Amino acid sequence: MKLSEELQKRGFVFQHTSETLEEIFDAGATRTVYLGIDPTADSMHVGHLVPYMMLNHIMQAGHKVIVLMGGGTALIGDPSFKEQERDIASIDTISEQCKGLEKNIRRITTSDEIAFVNNYDWLSKLSAIEFLRDVGKHFTVNNMIKKESVARRFETEQGISYTEFSYSLLQGYDFYHLNQTYGCDVQIGGSDQWGNIIAGVDYTRRRTGAEVFALTMPLIVDKATGKKFGKSEGNAVWLDADKTSVYQFYQFWVNTSDESVIDYLKLFTFMPLDEIAAVAIEAEQDLGSRLGQKRLAFEVTSFIHGEEAAKRAREVSDILFGEGDITALDEEGTHILLQNAPHQEVAEGTPLVDVLVDSGLATSKREARTFIESGAVTLGTQKVTGLEIVLSAHDHGPLVPLRRGKKQFCVLTFK
Repeated sequence: MKLSEELQKRGFVFQHTSETLEEIFDAGATRTVYLGIDPTADSMHVGHLVPYMMLNHIMQAGHKVIVLMGGGTALIGDPSFKEQERDIASIDTISEQCKGLEKNIRRITTSDEIAFVNNYDWLSKLSAIEFLRDVGKHFTVNNMIKKESVARRFETEQGISYTEFSYSLLQGYDFYHLNQTYGCDVQIGGSDQWGNIIAGVDYTRRRTGAEVFALTMPLIVDKATGKKFGKSEGNAVWLDADKTSVYQFYQFWVNTSDESVIDYLKLFTFMPLDEIAAVAIEAEQDLGSRLGQKRLAFEVTSFIHGEEAAKRAREVSDILFGEGDITALDEEGTHILLQNAPHQEVAEGTPLVDVLVDSGLATSKREARTFIESGAVTLGTQKVTGLEIVLSAHDHGPLVPLRRGKKQFCVLTFK
């Protein structure tokens, strides 16, 4: 399958400057493609993954890739669709954040030949006179204020500073510099970057006459909720295990909606498209199994954290949702379980009714009895209906999963 067809079928393509995508990637030329990232944090989250997954496909097809760290532009701040000006970090902070991001990116890209550059290296040497004479004269204010992201800021009380207003010129100059230095002829980015990327295409063409291209990816949203992809309960899901545990990372993907799971398998895994189609058919035949979500979670967690870590996360997840054997956990698996699951320490001989209340799975003993009698309570792997059950390590083991319904659970340990 041609690269252009692969990218389109997987959902990576939103807009491009060429008449056809084949003209960019399948016309016989080896392209040099660049993606820019401003270091606003020292780690990446799942919302950053799409362009890097796309870069992996591009590299596997034999094209060259450059990742540009925006050490210079981060000192300016991109106004694109921001309600107010960003707080600007110090040069030292930005430098450390660049190192953290490069470490993340090397982990999620499949080629050692990827090139890293930092635009601070050339933007810091660009004098004000050179900038105004060689860059500024190629841009008209008339066109710049038509950009939606800029126009929106004009409507706010704060407005937009000249510093931020100049951001797209600097990004445009980056493309020109990479074209002249490395022969770079394609820039990719998110759909919100279209205006800035086009500025670079136009500027490079005017300065050099070179044929250069732009390609953007769509904004990824959860089809079930319409919310932007990448956060769990309002919090970023980081690639760094010190910020988001491997289990939490795995669980984020397990919680993908049925409406989005096949799209995410295409975007976030390297599974062949025909295999994804087979998973879709199997999942459709057994909607309650969440086969697609489990496959997605395992594939992405394996890619980011390694297969062994993914297996442990899957094992703990299965136990918490009544599909695994808690006695099979080793010491590390037990640690992960207790680290990520609600747990309650109980005394030997405590009635189940009391445990449900103490663990927060019921608000009162009366409600606890109702849950038990209705078959809503699972102890270990068995549903319980007897009101006289008492807990003991001898009968139930040292770790006991207790569930009420499908989503409310607690792990019991004994004093």
